[in-house]
Amino acid sequence: QVQLVESGGGLVQPGGSLRLSCTNSGFTSDYSAIGWFRQAPGKEREGVLCISSNDDNTYYADSVKGRFTFSRDNAKNTVYLQMNSLKPEDTAVYYCAAGSGFSGYYYCAGYGDPDYWSQGIQVTVSS
Repeated sequence: QVQLVESGGGLVQPGGSLRLSCTNSGFTSDYSAIGWFRQAPGKEREGVLCISSNDDNTYYADSVKGRFTFSRDNAKNTVYLQMNSLKPEDTAVYYCAAGSGFSGYYYCAGYGDPDYWSQGIQVTVSS
């Protein structure tokens, strides 16, 4: 069973950086893709960055390309979202999510919902 616990959100000034962490208490083999999603007030949920487990193929939303990156620490069962050059429009609740059976692109592009979700964490970019 995959259980995702997220940490690292907060308030940051425009141009600043934050790193979100997502720790999985289950097994990496229990999902085919993992990624990050966000939802701002009054807006639809957006797939930010998703990666497929079998080939590390990574999907990035256009709005974060060149600014957000993914990394992982397999020994800690933890994945990270490094967010640089943050903008006020990046303000949202961020979720880590994992899905079984499909690629990262499938989930991030909105073709289906991941099976497992973290609790969500607020990221606010403001001066």
